Amino acid sequence: MSQIADSAHLEASSPSSSDQSPASLPWIERLISFDTVSRNPNLRLIETETVCDELRKAGIDATITTDPRGQWANLFATVPAHDGETNGSIVLSGHTDVVPVDGQDWQSNPFKPEVRNGLLYGRGSCDMKGFIGAALSLLPKMQATRLAKPIHFTLLYDEEVSCAGAPLMLTDLQKRGIKPDGCIVGEPTSMRPIITHKGINTYRCCVRGSAAHSSLAVKGLNAIEYAARFICHIRDLADEFRANGLFDELYDVPFTTAQTSTIKGGNAINTVPAECQFEFEFRNLPTMDPERIIERIESYARDTLLPKMLKEHGNAAIEISRLASAPGLDATKQAAITQLVRALTENQDKRKVAYGTEAGLFANAGIPNIVCGPGNIEQAHKANEYVSLDQLVACEAFLGKFVHSMSVEAHAR
Repeated sequence: MSQIADSAHLEASSPSSSDQSPASLPWIERLISFDTVSRNPNLRLIETETVCDELRKAGIDATITTDPRGQWANLFATVPAHDGETNGSIVLSGHTDVVPVDGQDWQSNPFKPEVRNGLLYGRGSCDMKGFIGAALSLLPKMQATRLAKPIHFTLLYDEEVSCAGAPLMLTDLQKRGIKPDGCIVGEPTSMRPIITHKGINTYRCCVRGSAAHSSLAVKGLNAIEYAARFICHIRDLADEFRANGLFDELYDVPFTTAQTSTIKGGNAINTVPAECQFEFEFRNLPTMDPERIIERIESYARDTLLPKMLKEHGNAAIEISRLASAPGLDATKQAAITQLVRALTENQDKRKVAYGTEAGLFANAGIPNIVCGPGNIEQAHKANEYVSLDQLVACEAFLGKFVHSMSVEAHAR
């Protein structure tokens, strides 16, 4: 791999010029046209109408793994080395799901991609169908290259909500004895290598009280009011992290954060609410143990809040359940995949980001990886999401150099 990185550095050149149009645009537009919001099955995109069909036409078999319902799917495919070599392989990885568009003010149909003023608009254009389309568009180049090492594709489901797809994929690869030497996760980084990101941990809390007519409020137990106390505790914890750290100034937000994201409860103005549900998350620096954070939150509920509730009503309860957890990434700077991507992008800067990816899951499975892809994360998850055509051209150039770095010629140097 160090040999690959050295040859990649020789091949590196400046990114695209602004008047170029990305060759991958038809692929990306096709992917965007599928409504793969996480709550919706992605099987049509993966298996029956797009990716799998194109891979089969190219003579490449793909392995599909589905969730227990058989509607959400991962895809794993390999472009083989010219001599059947299986060691030294690298994965190009992306997730196919996107976040909802509900309640957002879009100027165009989010699932009918449009190019305006050098920008490609559509849900997932930035996060992260741009990278997936760019990678798939390089398939002919990969097959025309005498590869010294195989190149893999992984397309995952449900990264945005619970990171459910990546563990299933990793389990399948382990069963099949496949362990790549590295992975490039194409989340939007403006084509700059990211070696570290925070972990993300999401939870649902259900506070159970007791209903009563509001004129007899003292005979009930107000679940919303106690949920509010719990939410304020989470905010106090967030304030503590902000004031006291730990800190890492290389992040745009240099401390661990926590927040409450959704809440619902009650059914009438004149009824004491019997139940209140809310969802919260925290995003921890890799240097902070997420289990210690959730233990602090749970101990407040168990040792402080619940005893007060039980004094008012014997059936009071607080239930906390984990929705999703993705570990932070702390890639070793000397890892071969880090050296390779830094050489290809000619970018040696240390960069860390607050958002999470499936990269931490790959790293925990023993697969070194780095995050690098087209687009700016600031455009993701909002109305009128876009990626610039320049970024897509730069991604294609990067991936073209990557394919060359995997060639027999590059390895012969």
